[in-house]
Amino acid sequence: MDFSGFIVQFMNGLAEASSLFLVAAGLSLIFGVTRIVNFAHGSLYMLGLYVAYTMVQTLGDSPMGFWFGLIAAALLIGALGALIEIVLLRRIYRAPELFQLLATFALVLVFNDAAMWLWGPEDLLGPLAPGLSDSFPILGRYFPKYDLFLIFVGPIVLGLLWLLLTRTRWGTLVRAATQDREMLGALGVNQAWLFTGVFALGAFLAGLGGAVQLPRIPANLTLDISVIGDAFVIVVVGGMGSIPGAYVAALLIAQLKALCIALGNVEIFGMTFAFPKLTLVVEFVFMAIVLVFRPWGLFGRMQGHSRNSAPIEAPLRPAGSGFKILALAVVAVLAVIPLLSEWMPYAPVLLLDIIIAALFAVSLHFMMGPGGMNSFGHAAYFGLGAYGAALLIKAAALSMGLSIALAPIVAGIAALVFGWFCIRLSGVYLAMLTLAFAQIVWSVVYQWDDFTGGSNGLIGIWPEPWLQGNNYYYFSLAVVLCAILVLWRILYSPFGYAMRACRDSALRADALGINVKRVQWITFILSGTFAGLAGALFVFSKGVASPEVIDIARSVDALVMVLLGGVQTLVGPIVGAATFKLLQDYFLGLTQYWHALFGGVILLLVLTFPQGIAGFFRQLFEQRRNRRTTALQEKAA
Repeated sequence: MDFSGFIVQFMNGLAEASSLFLVAAGLSLIFGVTRIVNFAHGSLYMLGLYVAYTMVQTLGDSPMGFWFGLIAAALLIGALGALIEIVLLRRIYRAPELFQLLATFALVLVFNDAAMWLWGPEDLLGPLAPGLSDSFPILGRYFPKYDLFLIFVGPIVLGLLWLLLTRTRWGTLVRAATQDREMLGALGVNQAWLFTGVFALGAFLAGLGGAVQLPRIPANLTLDISVIGDAFVIVVVGGMGSIPGAYVAALLIAQLKALCIALGNVEIFGMTFAFPKLTLVVEFVFMAIVLVFRPWGLFGRMQGHSRNSAPIEAPLRPAGSGFKILALAVVAVLAVIPLLSEWMPYAPVLLLDIIIAALFAVSLHFMMGPGGMNSFGHAAYFGLGAYGAALLIKAAALSMGLSIALAPIVAGIAALVFGWFCIRLSGVYLAMLTLAFAQIVWSVVYQWDDFTGGSNGLIGIWPEPWLQGNNYYYFSLAVVLCAILVLWRILYSPFGYAMRACRDSALRADALGINVKRVQWITFILSGTFAGLAGALFVFSKGVASPEVIDIARSVDALVMVLLGGVQTLVGPIVGAATFKLLQDYFLGLTQYWHALFGGVILLLVLTFPQGIAGFFRQLFEQRRNRRTTALQEKAA
């Protein structure tokens, strides 16, 4: 590409940076004050575009109607954000941070189906901006005037936010809340309304970011997930809670993407490198590099703790006789149901999905609960296990048994490499680095057509004849039961106690002579290995390995399963996996708007059981046992 092409792509990067900054600034502001990782922020962006389309269609595409429609759409989304904070989030501020993320994920499902119900499934392209609909020449090429307008929007919004946060009393309170919320409350400041105002402003910025895209991109139902990944990367690279950092990160990432497009296909030493393909992953590679060398982001502040501010969890107790009897009864039911397939033909298929999902969730819980390390990219190891088994069958012509045995090792090796970098971080930064590595794996799998099949994946991966029918179900059940028992046995071993010591207080564990990083690294490897085993079982149950087994949605599913069941209980991920799969299957056949119903049920569960379903019942049991103990002590006295 000639010099003029690079100039045009550079300006495209500036316009894209402004668009990304509007979304990321709102997300960063919300996190800085409320400490909520708002997964629904992408939905607010999407709704901003849809509402802008409706407003402009209603008011007409005259200059006044167009620009008023964009501002009105952003204001309506800001009001929606305030409503979300008052009705939902205000009720769960005391819940663990990950449960707040689960609630905002449920909102994603609700808002996506609401948009489909209101506007339909088709893409909606808005009118061009009045007065800015044409282009102007740059060195023999043409650049849209509207994109030139967007270039200036980002710096203007940055300047206005700076004035708001540094020159007003409200801004002073916001900055104080980012430093010490408890002290701010002790001084008599009404934190509830401060949080509402911050969330409304963040939602307004997300809605504005979507609204200004009206002449550029069509409104569609996939924007929520696609933009939230970009926004998270920008906020983490810039530093959580830093508005200037978000703008600088948006500039760097947008220019990296623009550079990849400008370079095109380049031949080096006889090999052709397709740089435009890197746009799918370059931001995640950049984020990984930044976090490795500056773990708190470019403009963020070093964190003084390695874990979310949750209370130290109660020690694990060995299973009682009642629990063992219940577990044996559940296993017996799982073993009998396939024999009744004549009356329940679909039951074995659904149960097989639940069994495999349970192992996937247990593997994630192993590092999240006892290990204290959050992950947004656990699907990487699930997918590597699935592709490892498929490629060992297809390319290496190995047997099914050997493929299932070796596939977890493939995932474990990846966890060994990725974990070496990840364990140096904590909190949201750790979770986002795991997401970065997962997206890098997804990009390689998606684009390596000759080896992985690309977007089509690998098909025809079925069990051997002796495992056809219900035999594969029993085989998977036995493997999953053994794997879960091994993980639970590890938790009661000296290594398991070391894991929980590192989770609860890394400084004390280090003072006792425990190598904290080594314990966390081994935990990471074990978690990824067993996730790979779940992926290997999954690919033989479905007969196909596709990029969907590695994408963000798969990682979110595992996270939802763990949180639904409860992080602080060993049986929680199993309960969560069963609940998730049963609800998903039930609502899927009930209505085309099953996502909204599913999200509504998740919201209800979060509000009712903030410690998870299994955690709630464990709490009831412990309260009952404590009352009984107290009564016996009083009677003896």
